[in-house]
Amino acid sequence: MQNTDTQIYNERIIQVPVSKLYSAFSDPVQLAQWWGPKGLTNTIHEFDLRRGGHWKLTMHGPEKGHYENASIFDVVEKENLVAWTRQTQPYFKMEIRFEAISDSSSRISFRMIFDTPESCAKVKNFAGPANEENFDRLERLLSL
Repeated sequence: MQNTDTQIYNERIIQVPVSKLYSAFSDPVQLAQWWGPKGLTNTIHEFDLRRGGHWKLTMHGPEKGHYENASIFDVVEKENLVAWTRQTQPYFKMEIRFEAISDSSSRISFRMIFDTPESCAKVKNFAGPANEENFDRLERLLSL
């Protein structure tokens, strides 16, 4: 899959079983350690991983800035797909897929879906590279 004028797509193959990969997302203690671009830390206020559940967090910038994020989960399929709708700007739908490649290798993908090309264009130059930084942080966490 590739980027379009309304979508940003990133994927990475990580050398862990899909169960371990999914756990790094579904466990808020682990999630707080890798979510977001390099240099940010997270405070997760609410993480109710079920359809209709809320995810609220604050991302803290390295020197200043606190970024409030709120989302509602639309789909939760263990070790397969988690999707949500952001309730704070920038507004988009997010899909994270988890796919077993082998017993010791898995693919994770992020798909950000925007309503308009204009809303996607506003964040595309930042979000694509930031998603790769998420994957870098995730790989570091899983290699410990």
